[in-house]
Amino acid sequence: MRVSTKFSDTIHLLAFISVYQNIHITSAVIATSINTSPVVVRRLIGTLKEAGVVTTDAETHNPIFAKSPDEITLLDVYLLTEGHTPLFALDKETNPLCIVGANIQDVLTGIYHEAETAALMELDRHTMQDVIDRLLTADKVKKAQAASA
Repeated sequence: MRVSTKFSDTIHLLAFISVYQNIHITSAVIATSINTSPVVVRRLIGTLKEAGVVTTDAETHNPIFAKSPDEITLLDVYLLTEGHTPLFALDKETNPLCIVGANIQDVLTGIYHEAETAALMELDRHTMQDVIDRLLTADKVKKAQAASA
């Protein structure tokens, strides 16, 4: 099973919009940063527009935030992109005649629920502004390290 990257790609897209707000932004430009197709970027932007997270600047036609990045939690972005897809999947096709196969789903269901609840709570604690601030700080640190090397 391949894990979807829509969530991280959408966070990437939103951070890109903020960091590069002073240039002409197209889906192709964003796609180059994410290393994906402009079609994927347009779909993600469409989802964000429908949810009222981004809009289009009337003058530049750039995607821009419709609400402040500090009002958008990573949980909001997760729910927009992944819906209510469980973080963990159980294998339902185990051998019921085996001690492990007969009991693994019941055991893991509780553990997975606890882990998912903790993950969702953590995502709700962080905003897009947090991500943007961390990106800018990381970039500043990398540039300082490169300059001193």
